Amino acid sequence: MPGQMNGCDWRWLIHTKNDCDKAVLEHHLLVLLLALIVDRLVGDPHWLWRAVPHPVVLFGKAISLFDAMANRDRHSAAIRRRNGVLVIVVLLLISVIVGAVLDRLLAGFSVIGLALEVIIVAVLLAQKSLADHVGNVAIGLRQNGLSGGREAVSLIVGRDPQSLDKGGVCRAAIESIAENFSDGVVAPVFWYALFGLPGLFAYKMLNTADSMIGHKNARYSDFGWASARLDDYANWPAARLSAVLIAAGAWVRMSWRAAIRAITASMRDAGLHRSPNAGWPESAMAGALGVSLAGERIYGGVVVREPLLNAAGRRMIDAGDIDRAIGVFFAACSALLVLVVLLLIAANAIL
Repeated sequence: MPGQMNGCDWRWLIHTKNDCDKAVLEHHLLVLLLALIVDRLVGDPHWLWRAVPHPVVLFGKAISLFDAMANRDRHSAAIRRRNGVLVIVVLLLISVIVGAVLDRLLAGFSVIGLALEVIIVAVLLAQKSLADHVGNVAIGLRQNGLSGGREAVSLIVGRDPQSLDKGGVCRAAIESIAENFSDGVVAPVFWYALFGLPGLFAYKMLNTADSMIGHKNARYSDFGWASARLDDYANWPAARLSAVLIAAGAWVRMSWRAAIRAITASMRDAGLHRSPNAGWPESAMAGALGVSLAGERIYGGVVVREPLLNAAGRRMIDAGDIDRAIGVFFAACSALLVLVVLLLIAANAIL
């Protein structure tokens, strides 16, 4: 509740563990409600991150430090894998401890503590910033043609931008907003709702580690194995929920037929993706828009051939489809907000 903090000892008239658990859930949902609104309106203020490092940057520095210490060229594959397991366990423990300590500190500041927690959670969400980055691809295409689109998309995807034609640039942008809706918005919300700041920090550390060392190449295939596998498990619930939310967003922004196409495509094609999770939101977005995504891509000079998602959809994609994807994305974020509100009402009624 507003004015209350996030530990059980400070809550008024709490006498049982069951009541305490419900009160903590209610607090988490209230923070999420406010954080989703703040992130949607404000996003990532660049002036702030020019003055102080973003928390994810700090996570990245910690990962790089352990990478340099425990992933040496002279190490065998077995040692690299063992070290990778130990490193991610240590990093997750540190994240949980820091989150728990911060959670306890904020519990001593009542309304101010609540506001600070809302800001922290909002910083680790990616609604407005993701839409802005993807929207810049459409702007680049319209203002500077293919070269402008390639430059903008190179900031958000790992594939070789010079290998992309106009349709490839648009597909990359749409795939990015779909996949990152899951791991940049839904998954952080899910893990914070369950475990508060410790859960959120651990998830963001794990997800950052996967993006940095979870690659299938000579240096990281063994060292990053544990991080990649754990990230797959951590994103499993959010990926499936994100497909449902994208369908809801398609219903709001487009039609009930678009929602049905999103659900049908995700159920049919999600398993075609090389990732056990990314296929769900990407297939849902492809079905909603009536386009085909995935297919052949080039990463670091290596051609990766994958089945098409929603293969019957249009292959001729342009900047207008990016705009439509952003619209569906924002509607899906609104559906997530409504879900949080409904859960908060239910939790409050139980209390």
